[in-house]
Amino acid sequence: MTVRVRFAPSPTGKLHVGNVRAALWNWLFARKSNGQFVLRIDDTDLERSTKAYEEAIKTDLAWLGLSYDETMRQSERFDRYDAAAEKLKSDGLLYPCYETPEELDRKRKLQRARGLPPVYDRSALKVTPEERDAFEAEGRRPHWRFKLSQKPASWNDLIRGETTVDTSSVSDPVLIREDGVYLYTLPSCVDDLDVNISHVMRGEDHVTNTGVQIEIFTALGAAAPQFAHHSLLIGSDGESLSKRFGSLSIEAMREAGLEPSAITSLLAKLGTADPVTAEPDLNRLADDFSFDRLGRAPARFDMAELEALNGRLLHEMSFADIADRLQSIGVSEALWNAVKGNLVRLQDANEWRDVVEEEIDPIIEDASLTTNAADLVPDGRLDDLSWTILTTALKEKTGVKGKKLFMPLRLALTGKASGPEMAALFPLIGAEKARARLRGKRA
Repeated sequence: MTVRVRFAPSPTGKLHVGNVRAALWNWLFARKSNGQFVLRIDDTDLERSTKAYEEAIKTDLAWLGLSYDETMRQSERFDRYDAAAEKLKSDGLLYPCYETPEELDRKRKLQRARGLPPVYDRSALKVTPEERDAFEAEGRRPHWRFKLSQKPASWNDLIRGETTVDTSSVSDPVLIREDGVYLYTLPSCVDDLDVNISHVMRGEDHVTNTGVQIEIFTALGAAAPQFAHHSLLIGSDGESLSKRFGSLSIEAMREAGLEPSAITSLLAKLGTADPVTAEPDLNRLADDFSFDRLGRAPARFDMAELEALNGRLLHEMSFADIADRLQSIGVSEALWNAVKGNLVRLQDANEWRDVVEEEIDPIIEDASLTTNAADLVPDGRLDDLSWTILTTALKEKTGVKGKKLFMPLRLALTGKASGPEMAALFPLIGAEKARARLRGKRA
């Protein structure tokens, strides 16, 4: 069996870490299995779906390195959904309901007041032709529900193990709204069948929906794919991420200067038994993927952890790895090697480029010490040993050592109390500029 999986975002908003984690795990499984990854654009809601969001989704996936082997758009497949709906209607499994939203709400409230679960009572099945004509005359249009078997639907979930949904405890799902718009459930089943999806991996909030869809697959005369329901992401405080998705969109993270490999490195391991490590190679992440390693407990997403991981990836990058990006912001190989160990985001290198190349206002904490240091700066081109030669000579001349020696020099030369090793920065600043700054001059 060829593994074929799909990622099915709706183009009604931006991709965020929650749905990208689902996309990533599907992609990793497909690549490990030499299978195929399908991008399905779920745009049946024509009013809310936009081409701009669709293009943004594709841009985000490309930036993350999640290439897809095939793409499809639900808005181009209404004829297939119509055919499936007609089959279900002719088989007596898709039936019209004329209740208004207000009437349904009153029913649910009454059921709760009686201590009953708010499950649809199937009263529409008892509507007579005369009553139906009366509803139509009022201007009512039906929504259409799928008639569940009211029996257990079971499957061997690749993450959860043996799983059962008792469809007698579930309302017959609405598949088509009053305005004729298809809801998610039926088109998803039709698409999975038409493009031979072998595995459906998605969040555990879809477990009940899977029980319903298994019955729809059966009604359409086909076997269901294999299912795997993964844990959901929560914030570091244990709360839902839903209210923060704007700031956790992939677009926002890209604009904030985070590396795509930091995002994929973290999301690939959140909710697994594996440690999170900085891994720039998606194929290696794919090699590590295993359903056996996926846990069922909610996984905590922490922006601080992502930023730390981003820094670790930068620290391990050679100049050659990102030469084009560094050259575009005027960062040389020597400067990159000097400062990369202190960066959290790539653009942080700009700050140190300016320290080295632009004028700064030196901070003079001990004028006597820094003036003596200026006199000891060697002539000519500075090299890797120049800092050690300078500080050794200054220590012998003044008797000052340790932090009292090094901090005044750092403040004068960089205007900052912390940063990269001065031995690497000092040659880049150069002798002339260093003397001027040590004497308190803007240089």
